[in-house]
Amino acid sequence: MNRSKSLAAASATESTSKSISTMARKRSTEWKLIFFLLLSVLAFVSFLPVFASLPSVSSHSHDLHFHLPRHQRDRQHRRPKVDIRKFEIAEDMFWKDGKPFQIIGGDLHYFRVLPEYWEDRLLRAKALGLNTIQTYIPWNLHEPEAGKLVFEGIADLVSFLKLCQKLDLLVMLRAGPYICGEWDLGGFPAWLLSIHPDVRLRSSDPAYLQKVEGWWGVLLPKVAPLLYGNGGPIIMVQIENEFGSYGDDKAYLSHLVKLARGHFGEDIILYTTDGGSRETLEKGTIQGHGVFAAVDFTTGDNPWPIFKLQKEFNSPGKSPPLSSEFYTGWLTHWSEKMARTNADFTAAALEKIMLRNGSVVLYMAHGGTNFGFYNGANTGVDESDYKPDLTSYDYDAPITESGDVENAKFKAIRRVLGKYTSVSLPLVPPNNKKTGYGSIRLKRTAFLFDLLDEIDSAHIVEAENPTAMEYLNQMFGFVLYVSEYAAKTGRSKLVIPKVHDRAQVFISCSRAVNGGQVSYVGTIERWSNQAIDLPNAKCVSNTSLFILVENMGRVNYGPYIFDRKGILSSVYVNGKVLKRWKMISIPFHNLNEVPKFNPVIQIASESHKVSTRKKLKDQSGGPSFYTGHFSIDTTAEVTDTYISLRGWGKGIAFINEFNIGRYWPTSGPQCNLYIPAPILRHGENVLVIFELESPNPKLLVDSVDKPDFTCGPRQASVHQL
Repeated sequence: MNRSKSLAAASATESTSKSISTMARKRSTEWKLIFFLLLSVLAFVSFLPVFASLPSVSSHSHDLHFHLPRHQRDRQHRRPKVDIRKFEIAEDMFWKDGKPFQIIGGDLHYFRVLPEYWEDRLLRAKALGLNTIQTYIPWNLHEPEAGKLVFEGIADLVSFLKLCQKLDLLVMLRAGPYICGEWDLGGFPAWLLSIHPDVRLRSSDPAYLQKVEGWWGVLLPKVAPLLYGNGGPIIMVQIENEFGSYGDDKAYLSHLVKLARGHFGEDIILYTTDGGSRETLEKGTIQGHGVFAAVDFTTGDNPWPIFKLQKEFNSPGKSPPLSSEFYTGWLTHWSEKMARTNADFTAAALEKIMLRNGSVVLYMAHGGTNFGFYNGANTGVDESDYKPDLTSYDYDAPITESGDVENAKFKAIRRVLGKYTSVSLPLVPPNNKKTGYGSIRLKRTAFLFDLLDEIDSAHIVEAENPTAMEYLNQMFGFVLYVSEYAAKTGRSKLVIPKVHDRAQVFISCSRAVNGGQVSYVGTIERWSNQAIDLPNAKCVSNTSLFILVENMGRVNYGPYIFDRKGILSSVYVNGKVLKRWKMISIPFHNLNEVPKFNPVIQIASESHKVSTRKKLKDQSGGPSFYTGHFSIDTTAEVTDTYISLRGWGKGIAFINEFNIGRYWPTSGPQCNLYIPAPILRHGENVLVIFELESPNPKLLVDSVDKPDFTCGPRQASVHQL
């Protein structure tokens, strides 16, 4: 009641005659009672909409909520208005600033897209119908060497997150430290494998946790200002990834939660992602710590029984249905048929979730490219059943590797998502222009063995036994193992019980005999390890043995992620262990690194000095460098392109000193490598290829305007998830 009106009423009462009858006082009291009752009725009627909007306490009514269209649900549910930014979970729903919120997200990894194209890809994701971006953070990209932190260029995480916010996209951040993601070693830096004694990854091993604490001690303060409650776009942060498919070390997971809470506070939603089975959820969830348990499952599965199971692993009222990895496609390994998923099948499976107001994250919305040496690998029945991933991470996603959206899957998914968004979707951007710049003629500029005399002695290690690549302080590329053996009459047998991943074997005599001419004798592959017959080189003294081992990508998933590279066993010739080895590092350079192997730069300029060592006996093959040049007219637009490696064997390619990745058309299915326009420039562009086997006889590479996944196996498989 207003204080001034109360005082005036009191004064008027005092000036009234004290002779008022008792009847008058009684009548006044009756009128006051009637007035009070009238006010009570009016107040009850006015509050009816409020009571109607409160959620029912019965589970049956709650289940009906998921069948309601969004606009009816929003009218039915309202939380008290909040004056601060807040993203929370209550009543088995996500709430953003006091209003129900449905996550319509998609994975888009900043480290698989050049920074110049981040905005382009994010705008396409918005046009698809997404309101949230989910991304991993690969530890190995940001700390390629122990203590060397990188957050620039393609590793500029903070700029990517701010760009998401600028474009009104929320973010679900998958902070690891393990990410999987078909990325080398599941995102762990390979130098963890060089520590003595061995560090047990993904465990409560104190030595491992110390490294994680150091990494997160740098990472988490960088992203904390970008949490939603602090004014940023990050609504949720994932702890580890699919741990229930790996182990059940709850102490480890709890320690990660403690670290995250220490940097982020209690308000941010921490979450786990695990497969939608009871076993994986029991092992991978972190109950009792306020950590939300999300699920992923095969796209063909009925989602709602799995969401019902999900509720058992969340606190009451804290289990909004969320598929944090809804598979729009699938990964492909070398030597496999290209994985494809049907557009209508994918869209229909998505609608089963959306129809009942479930939340979903498309994996992938846009796949991108495994530039450099960062592709991962899988294993089958054992660690020798090794399956490395392609350079392309197209994933058959609705937004293709090059950003194209004019395809059936993009249209089908956008059609579904458009039904369930509260605002009109943005217009769909056209595909980016691509140009075929024609044929590029290459010239052989050096044999690998011609350059051995020029390699810095710092890259050479001598030991009694072969040494793993990581112990040589080399994490990617190649190692040349050199020893010698006493040849016998006839053939000798070479056995390497454990090689990771692919070893090309060469022999030669001393320079005094035949100038040190090197001959190729065979290849030993991890997945089909077989002995090799060594021919009698008829050397006067011992025969030199050269074994060039390629790291084709570390295992990123399953029990065999402790995947060191190089020769990991003794080497036997005629049953005798070879001793006294030289290990020569040939690292080149990886993504986001300054070139390390000087001959690559020298070759690109064709000004290197070739040593006096004679060339390979077979002039048409062997590990060799090839260089070509092509020009883009200054009046023409610089656009994306692809380079076709049809007719070539196996190797890696650099354009303008950027490592665009591996090629292997003889294995397939990938024939072409994607070249984003920002790598190119007006005027002269330089292509350098390190070919391991045999070049195209015409020494040509074609710049074309389309991808091609028809090498090797001839038909694409349809992966019905």
